[in-house]
Amino acid sequence: MLRGLEIRINKQHNNIPRMSHLKKLLLCVIFVKGVFGVDGDEVKSVSVMEVDSVTLHTNITDIQRDQQILWLFGPKETRIAEIYKEKNVCDPCGSFKNRLKLDNQTGSLIITNITITNSGLYQQEIINSRGTSYNRFNVTVYAHLPIPDITCTKSSSSTSSSSKCVLLCSVLNVRDVSLSWYKGNSLLSSISVSDLNIRLSLPLEVEYQDTNTYSCVLNNPITNQTQHLNITHLCQMCSGSSSYFWIAVLVAVVLILAAAVAAAVKYNLLDVWMKPILLKTNQMHARSEINKQKQHQCIA
Repeated sequence: MLRGLEIRINKQHNNIPRMSHLKKLLLCVIFVKGVFGVDGDEVKSVSVMEVDSVTLHTNITDIQRDQQILWLFGPKETRIAEIYKEKNVCDPCGSFKNRLKLDNQTGSLIITNITITNSGLYQQEIINSRGTSYNRFNVTVYAHLPIPDITCTKSSSSTSSSSKCVLLCSVLNVRDVSLSWYKGNSLLSSISVSDLNIRLSLPLEVEYQDTNTYSCVLNNPITNQTQHLNITHLCQMCSGSSSYFWIAVLVAVVLILAAAVAAAVKYNLLDVWMKPILLKTNQMHARSEINKQKQHQCIA
């Protein structure tokens, strides 16, 4: 009985060191997490329009004297700004060219007059005696949007009394945008591009008598541009395009003839040009008189 009790006591004593080692291991893991910041893998997304200014805010309220703040940019992690011992330095060269500022109290980075080439990953490193923590920002810079252009491409007559025309909404040199047709507030069709697109177009077929409100909208995640549709004006231009063509041809012919007559008068060529015509006219008139005389003789 005593022997069994002795065995149980020894087992309990043998477990005590094991529990102590486990506690030490857990404390070590917690300490490492606090120093190196496992949560630093989070990336904050920031969107901004070209030429505007943007501030990359940190979670620091007041920089300590022993803290060193580094700002890195791009896949090569190029150092662009630094604060250490109350002194800050920003890269005066490179693609930013004196457009960077540092908040001496919080370490936040301010980018002014931002450009498309400034899009990318920004990383802040906060270094002190306890270790290093990180803040990461994925910045996307969007260009200002043009106003969409609406043109009529063709007109067609159906078997019914109604006629239709095909309209084309287009924009040039855009990226990271969506182009959409709306009927009132209802989306009819849409197309999106991410890479630079020289010409982006979206067609729409409408009837001449349609009285609904249509609009073409170009947008990115920050802003949009809208062009409203005037069906009557555009479709009439499209249906009358052939008439406009012949009118243009007629006007061109008249202008050419007027220029030729003006040149003839200036260089005294009008008589030379008109002499054969007058001679031919006189001959025709003489023949007509002869024929009339012959007819009178036959009647007599």
